[in-house]
Amino acid sequence: MYQTIITDREAGQRLDKYLHRILPNAGSGFLYKMLRKKNITLNDKKANGSEKIFVGDCVKMFFAQETLDKFMDGTIQNGGDLLKDGVMTAGNEAAAYRSAYEKLSGISVLYENDHILIADKPAGILSQKAEKSDLSLNEWLIGYLLQSGFVTADDLRLFRPSVCNRLDRNTSGIVLCAKSLQGAQLLGELLKKRTLHKYYLTYVKGQITQAQSIEGILQKDGRTNRVTVRSLVETQKESVKEPTSHAQGSYIKTAYIPLRCEQDKTLLEVELFTGKPHQIRAHLASIGHPLLGDYKYGDKAWNEKYRQTYGVQSQLLHAYKVIFPQLALPFADLSERSFVCVLPEIFEIVKE
Repeated sequence: MYQTIITDREAGQRLDKYLHRILPNAGSGFLYKMLRKKNITLNDKKANGSEKIFVGDCVKMFFAQETLDKFMDGTIQNGGDLLKDGVMTAGNEAAAYRSAYEKLSGISVLYENDHILIADKPAGILSQKAEKSDLSLNEWLIGYLLQSGFVTADDLRLFRPSVCNRLDRNTSGIVLCAKSLQGAQLLGELLKKRTLHKYYLTYVKGQITQAQSIEGILQKDGRTNRVTVRSLVETQKESVKEPTSHAQGSYIKTAYIPLRCEQDKTLLEVELFTGKPHQIRAHLASIGHPLLGDYKYGDKAWNEKYRQTYGVQSQLLHAYKVIFPQLALPFADLSERSFVCVLPEIFEIVKE
C-alpha cells in the first residue's frame, strides 16, 4: 500500500487530476477502475475521482510494489534520484534548478507566504525560458524553493511552482509567482478578472502634461515577434468591446499619469488594464511617445544619444507596484495590500 497526505501545495484540485500527476504512466481507464474497486480510496472511503481534495486528506493506493513502481516511473525511489533510460527525473531536475538559483544573480524576494512569492526581476533575465538551454526566473524560483526546503524533488511531480505573469527580458520589476496550486489558482483568477492592479514606471519621448486613458486594438505578428496597435476609430468603431478573433486582434487599455517632465522626456506612471505582449511599448509608441531605450518600437536616433551618453542599452520600463483586491482566507494577509520595488539605478542616471 502507498499512502500520501495532501498538503496545501496539492489542495484545491480534483482527485483524478492529482492521481494523474502522482501516477503519470497510468491511464484514465485504469485509475477509474481502481477507484470503483476501492483500490484507491480518499479518507478510507470510495471515491469517483471528481472530489476536490483538501489539506489533510489521505489518499491510499492498494497496489503491489511493482505495479506502483511501474505507474510512478520509479521517480519515488531513492528520493527521486533516478535517471531512467537517459531521461531526466526528479533528482536530476532538482540539480538543474539549484544551478539556476546559483547562476542568476540580482533577483530578490519582496514577499512570500505558503502560496505565492513576489519577486523583483532585474532587466536582462527571462521570466520563462524561450529555448531549452535558457535559464529564467522560473528555474530560479524552483531552485530557490528547493534550497529553502519548501519543496523537495519528489514534490515537483505533483505540482511545479511557476511564474504567473511575464515581463519582457529587458523589463525589470515585480513578477508574481505561485508556490502552490492554490496560489496559482488565485493569481490566475486575479489576472483574468483584472482585479489585481499593476503599475509601471517608464521614460517616454516628449512632453506629456495630462493624465489619460487610451484604448486600441493590438495585433501580433508571431513571425517577427512584433505587435501593431490601431486606435478604435481605425477599426471602424467596432461594436465588440473586446474582440477575440485573430483578424480583429485584442482589445487593450492603458492609462498613464505624468510624474515629471524633463528636457526631452517625461517620467510616466502607467497602469495596465489589459496585459498583452509589448502593450505598453507599442501603445505609447503609437501615440508618438516611444519608450526611452526601446529599439523595437522607439526612436533610434534618440535612443542612440542616451546609449552613448548614459549607457542605456534597453527600454527603461519597470514594473514597480502591484495592489491586491480584498481577499478572504487563506489569502487574507494579501487583502488590499500593495507591494513596491525600488527603481533601477539607470532611472536616476538619465534624470535631468
